[in-house]
Amino acid sequence: MRVAVIGGSGHVGTYLVPRLVQAGHQVVNVSRGRSRPYRSHPAWEDVEQVAMDRGGEEVQGMFGRKIRDLDADAVIDMICFTRESGRRLAEALEGSVSHLLVCGTIWVHGHSTVVPTTEERPRNPFGDYGVGKAALEAELLRRARIRGLPVTVIHPGHIVGPGWAPLNPAGHFDPKVFEVLARGAELTLPNMGMETVHHVHADDVAQLFAAALSHWGAAVGENFHAVSPAALTLRGYAEAAAGWFGRSAHLRFLPWEQWRQTVSPEQAAATWDHIAHSPNCSIAKARRLLGYAPRYGSLEAVYEAVQWLIANGTIEI
Repeated sequence: MRVAVIGGSGHVGTYLVPRLVQAGHQVVNVSRGRSRPYRSHPAWEDVEQVAMDRGGEEVQGMFGRKIRDLDADAVIDMICFTRESGRRLAEALEGSVSHLLVCGTIWVHGHSTVVPTTEERPRNPFGDYGVGKAALEAELLRRARIRGLPVTVIHPGHIVGPGWAPLNPAGHFDPKVFEVLARGAELTLPNMGMETVHHVHADDVAQLFAAALSHWGAAVGENFHAVSPAALTLRGYAEAAAGWFGRSAHLRFLPWEQWRQTVSPEQAAATWDHIAHSPNCSIAKARRLLGYAPRYGSLEAVYEAVQWLIANGTIEI
């Protein structure tokens, strides 16, 4: 097929676009043209590049029409964040594409209740990002039911891979936390460190998008989690990461209001966002309907990212 990937130069697109090319598809990468993929691959030589500023085109009401004019059989949208943006794209593509795949987030669930959380659980999103993505998902799936829009929504967890800093055991993104664990120094965690995070390697997210594309009958009108097979507690994550460096984790725990004073406001906000959600999501539906088989567990995915950070001097051990 001819497949247009909107935002194909990002974390997931770095792996998704080569997968699609190798599967025999003709791929068009739509991006602002300001960034390169996180890793090189010869498949990119066969990709048609289209430079487009989504924000500017949406203001002029032209984005959906320009995507439609690419004459793609399928469109994969990695960078849609609001209901209105999704609605406009869906209206432009209705009747002209056989499959629209959109990237959501496990943040649509809000806080965890029954775990592991399945796709069918009631939504209780909070925060602008989760609320916006939940509204986007609801709009697209409503159109699937009422208008027959051939859409699939895929919800990744905390995406990780070589080239950027992973969500760390303290629930924020400062890579220096891994240096603390590598030295065997004390790491302070909020509460009892039993809140959860749920990573996924970018290539496993790409795998699920590709699987949805090739399992049209099972994927259309559905939503799926793209996460590793199991979530991690902050404490378990810290203990495992220390073990990578031949250390035992030296952990101390503080109540939230005390802990938040030990880090920057930005780090505290990131940690609160993650522990308030404490995601723990099921992949049973994706396994059953699409044959999803993550290559990486959470720790394996983070380990690969940490090794890249060490090799590039971001983490010093």
